[in-house]
Amino acid sequence: MEIDIYRNIMDQNDLIARSNMEFFEGNRVLAVNVMASPGAGKTSIILNTIERLKEYMNFYVIEGDIASRIDADLLESRGIPVVQINTGGSCHLDANMVKNVLGNFSFNGGILFIENVGNLVCPANFQLGEHIKLVILSVPEGHDKPFKYPSMFLKADAVILNKIDLISAIDFDRKRFYEGVYSVNPYAPVFEISCRTGEGIGEWMKWLKERYLERYEKL
Repeated sequence: MEIDIYRNIMDQNDLIARSNMEFFEGNRVLAVNVMASPGAGKTSIILNTIERLKEYMNFYVIEGDIASRIDADLLESRGIPVVQINTGGSCHLDANMVKNVLGNFSFNGGILFIENVGNLVCPANFQLGEHIKLVILSVPEGHDKPFKYPSMFLKADAVILNKIDLISAIDFDRKRFYEGVYSVNPYAPVFEISCRTGEGIGEWMKWLKERYLERYEKL
C-alpha cells in the first residue's frame, strides 16, 4: 500500500511537471533545476552566470530552501527577478510548488534557474518541468560523491565541479571523480569551475546558451 501511495504522488507530480514544461515552452523559457549539497555554490554559480549573460538574455530565479530568504535577498539586491519558496521542512521542491509561483514572474523569454533545496538525495526524484537537471559538486565535498549518490548523477544533464581553485589544497582525486560520474552517466558534460577566479565559467555559459538557442531560436 505504501508503494501505491508513493506512485500516486509521483504520478500527480509528473502530470503537473508536464504542465509546467508546456508553460515554459509557451513563454520561451529554458528551465534549469539546480541541485547540490548545501554550500556547494549553487547561488554563486547562478549569480556569476547571470552577471555574465544578462546583456544577452533575460533571467529569473526560484529559490528553494527549508527556511529563510538569504539567497533570494542577495539576488534581489542585484536586480534579478526572484521568488522564494520555503518548504517548511521538505527536503526538495516539487512541481506543484513551482507551479504556484510562476505567476509572480513577467516572463519574456530567457532562462529560469530553479535552485532546489540543498541535498543530493530527494531532489533527483521529483520532476519540476525543467529542461535541464544541473548537478553541482564542490571540491571540498570529495571525489566519492558520484559513487555514494548515483541517482543524482545518473539523472544529470550536466555536472559542475565547483571550487576547482582548491583542488591542489585538498585530497581530491580528479580521475576517481570522473570515473564515478561516467560510470552512471557517460554522456553528461562536466564543467570545472571556480567562481572566485572565473576559471571554466566561459565554457559552462557557452554550453547553457547553446541549449537555449537549440530549443527556441527557430520558434
